[in-house]
Amino acid sequence: MTTSVTTSTAFKALSSTDKYRGAVVEDLQLPPAFALPQDESISRALELAYERDFDYIPCVFAFGSAGTTEQSLTRRFSVLNRNRKPVGYLDVGSLKEKWEAGQADPNAKALLYMIKFQRSTSTPYTVITPLTPLGDLEAFLTHNIFAIITDLERKFLLGVATSQDLENFVKRRGTF
Repeated sequence: MTTSVTTSTAFKALSSTDKYRGAVVEDLQLPPAFALPQDESISRALELAYERDFDYIPCVFAFGSAGTTEQSLTRRFSVLNRNRKPVGYLDVGSLKEKWEAGQADPNAKALLYMIKFQRSTSTPYTVITPLTPLGDLEAFLTHNIFAIITDLERKFLLGVATSQDLENFVKRRGTF
């Protein structure tokens, strides 16, 4: 009698050490990140998201030129405050559904559809960098739909990682 285990089941069953073999976020080889100004239209946000196959979109507060769309380069989009800390994001799938249902004006600003991060002193910002172990990223993703990858000083958005990225990494690399 033989038994088979699906990749997803095997992925969940292995310990972080076995799955990732010391790998860090940088090993995921995520595409470069980018962010949009908060005053960018949702039609442009969706266009850029689909060009790059992004699920979530970071945005930055515009301090001048509203036309600057690549002020920093995330695979998903977040909104940053004046201190460049992410304060929210656009969910591309949800935004597309609203657009198709006629519930979102294509010229409306991204800020109107932003989902704010729920952060407080009891829920501090977790810094995820390219050198963060994948086991730590996996633990973070058990309570969050994605992680924004940034430098240690949180000056630049470098990428966005999801649980799917971790699963793809294990499939690509193999488990043993």
